Amino acid sequence: MTARSKLLLVGGLLLAVAAALYLGSGALEPEGVRVQTETVGRRPLVQVVTASGEITPVNYVNVGAEQMGRITEILVAEGDTVRRGQLLARLEAVQPRADVDAQQASLEQLRSDLRAAGAAIEAGEAAEAALAASLKRTQAEQERADLLYDRASKLLEDGLIARDEYDRRRADARTAEAYVAEAQANIVRLQAERQELLARQDGAQRRIEQAEAQLRRVRDVLRRHSYLSPIDGVVTNLPVKTGETVVPGIQNSPASLLMTIADLSVITAEALVDETDVVHVELAQPAEISIDALPDAAFSGRVTEIGNTAILRSSGLSASQSTSASQEARDFETTVALDDPADTLRPGMSCTVRITTATRDRALTIPIQALAVRNVDDQDREGVFVVSTDRVARFVPVQTGISGGGALEVTAGLDEGDEIVIGGYEALRALTSETFVRVETP
Repeated sequence: MTARSKLLLVGGLLLAVAAALYLGSGALEPEGVRVQTETVGRRPLVQVVTASGEITPVNYVNVGAEQMGRITEILVAEGDTVRRGQLLARLEAVQPRADVDAQQASLEQLRSDLRAAGAAIEAGEAAEAALAASLKRTQAEQERADLLYDRASKLLEDGLIARDEYDRRRADARTAEAYVAEAQANIVRLQAERQELLARQDGAQRRIEQAEAQLRRVRDVLRRHSYLSPIDGVVTNLPVKTGETVVPGIQNSPASLLMTIADLSVITAEALVDETDVVHVELAQPAEISIDALPDAAFSGRVTEIGNTAILRSSGLSASQSTSASQEARDFETTVALDDPADTLRPGMSCTVRITTATRDRALTIPIQALAVRNVDDQDREGVFVVSTDRVARFVPVQTGISGGGALEVTAGLDEGDEIVIGGYEALRALTSETFVRVETP
């Protein structure tokens, strides 16, 4: 055998071996798109909405400065428990206290004047009553004197009495008449004096009312130099120190805030829920809250409030306050009340809220990445690619329900046990119906 024959023989053997390997590897099968698949089955499914937020008390009060002044005394420390009405701090109040003392003295003087006017009125009424009695007596004496005078006149005409007796009876009648007129004049004078005293009493009463109003005003000014706790709670913020000067009426100024009192008996988590998720959130839904500062603790709660106003994620302002037609993301503030808050929780702590919005005990599920959109009858439809026994992938429209944990509920279009394409991403994106596929192990 020649060398060339040997070479041809060896080459033929090599080609035969290569062909055998090629046929053994399935290369003679039709070419197909390499995909990964999964069998559709039923499983428990929980839909959860996750949002970030912070711990806040339901009821808290910022105790702000009501008067400008220097702090002379702070009677609590941050973290202290306080009761409603408890004295928290004092400002310097020399002038307001002096104003109160002066106004109280003025009011007492006016009240004394009022009492004196009342006593004078009572004395005048007593004198008027005495004069009235005296008037009756003098009137009776006048009537007797007039009667005697009339008798004397008749007797004089008859010549039965002397002229001197007649003159004396006439003088007595005129004297009695004068006494009556004097008594009547005195009564009129006393009545005028009583009216004057009543007017003075009324004026004194009005001055007292004005003085009492002024006293209430200066007392209110003095009260604003002492700060009482408006609620039962805990001092959660105390940014000032004794000796500092506070100034009222300056929004968000450190000098206008003395302290914050929070009622920690009811703690909430205020979270910003994305606008695409808030539609699934309802009142009383259960939630789990994890605190960044307490990684080993978990808290449960319930949704108690869902905001109706969208908040711009970038600025934190209400969307209604924005002057531009921005398309930036929006959130809605959602409040979750903790069932059993720990004593270690503090307002302002960062937290993550997971709200359970729906549950299914045996949901027919598919991986979310298996869902694709294709045009069916000139309409974009959501669906999956179902792999048949002959390894042909066919697009099947489906109806979906809740989602959670990377899985999606299918409510119509698939049956349990169907094999569907779940990847890879590039293959699934380019896959078309009635395409032959080659299944790879994920």
